[in-house]
Amino acid sequence: MSAPTVWLTTLGCSKNQVDSDKITAILGDSGYEQATEPESADVVMVNTCAFIEDARRESVNTILELADVKREDAKLVVVGCMAQRYEQELVEALPEADAVIGLDRYPSLLDELDSLTGWQPVNFTGLRRSRMDILDLVKRPTPSTPFAYVKVAEGCNKTCTFCAIPLIRGKQRSRPGDSIIAEMEGLVSVGVQEIVLVAQDLAAYGRENDAGSIEKLVDRAASIEGLGRLRLYYLYPREIRQGLIDVMAGHPVIADYFDLSLQHSSSALLRAMRRPGSGERHLELIDRIRKAAPQAATRSSFIVGFPGEVEDDVEHLADFLTEARLNWAGFFAYSKEEGTDAATLPDQVPGEVIAERMRHLQGVQDDVTSASNAATVGRVLEVLVDQIEDGQAVGRSYREAPEIDGVILLDRGETGEWVDVRIDGAYGTDLSGTVVQP
Repeated sequence: MSAPTVWLTTLGCSKNQVDSDKITAILGDSGYEQATEPESADVVMVNTCAFIEDARRESVNTILELADVKREDAKLVVVGCMAQRYEQELVEALPEADAVIGLDRYPSLLDELDSLTGWQPVNFTGLRRSRMDILDLVKRPTPSTPFAYVKVAEGCNKTCTFCAIPLIRGKQRSRPGDSIIAEMEGLVSVGVQEIVLVAQDLAAYGRENDAGSIEKLVDRAASIEGLGRLRLYYLYPREIRQGLIDVMAGHPVIADYFDLSLQHSSSALLRAMRRPGSGERHLELIDRIRKAAPQAATRSSFIVGFPGEVEDDVEHLADFLTEARLNWAGFFAYSKEEGTDAATLPDQVPGEVIAERMRHLQGVQDDVTSASNAATVGRVLEVLVDQIEDGQAVGRSYREAPEIDGVILLDRGETGEWVDVRIDGAYGTDLSGTVVQP
């Protein structure tokens, strides 16, 4: 028989995208081919997200949409976080799915696909099962962008009352440094210019085993020949030690970009979330960062409508945003997640109240971001060109993380090229600039 073709749709965060890349690589090694569209595939897969209710709804809707467009004889396979947490429920509720395979069953993913398709790979050995450790798998398909994500740890040891990640992904498990470096070197060898290190609790890398420290890892990673920029995502404030700040500020390859997992500024709410710190402590951390790296870009995300949140808490956060002057911030409506401690708390905030509070806080942050961007006009920044869209070169400096922050519109440039750009204009979240002649 000819090799089966597979279409894989990925939902959720960058960590999920890394999993999909590695699934794609191991499928390719086993002889499966990538389909060009879901309608023609022999197997249609959905890598689902289950972080909050909206993500689960999107996952279910996507599964049903693909069930409608796939060939009648094609197989529909559901994997990922939602498959992990709600496997039996999905089996019962979605007869359209031929298989539901959670994270714990990834070692048997290839065997199950072979059984569904009748495929018998000729070159795969007994190592096949052990190679389906998604975290440690090094091989990746060549990215379509000049940036890529690399996951350095799985799971989380924190006990935040609102978060279901430990229920889905388990306790933290940090990868050996050699495995991470090998994966990065492979990506750089095929043209990747910027690598983003990701984990649920990145700054705590290696603290639960003998994998090493985050400081040693990023120092080693930044020394990979040919790597143009290294970026770090998801830094839990209590885990950010001065040594990490100094390494990030002192190495030219590491972006002065601090993605801080703050969640709120109200001390009472942070205690209820089982999170460290306070608005004052957050400001002290930001001040330490800016003393080490005066031009550092900062980002965070905040939960709005956590049980017990009152108007004074919202105004406290609004004042914090104005004082902190974060370059970027995202706001997420609290989602009551089954199995979390926060789901049982009293004083749940109505959805319409949460929506109004989010609009208010987003307006405050929009003013801060606009002012921050306007202050860059006249500066010359090193920019990586990400893509050419409708004839327009689009790139990012150290200030903008891929896919979540604003972009810089350029007068010229080629994908994957580094250019020096004089910033000429600021338009809310985006900038425009002119490439400076070398």
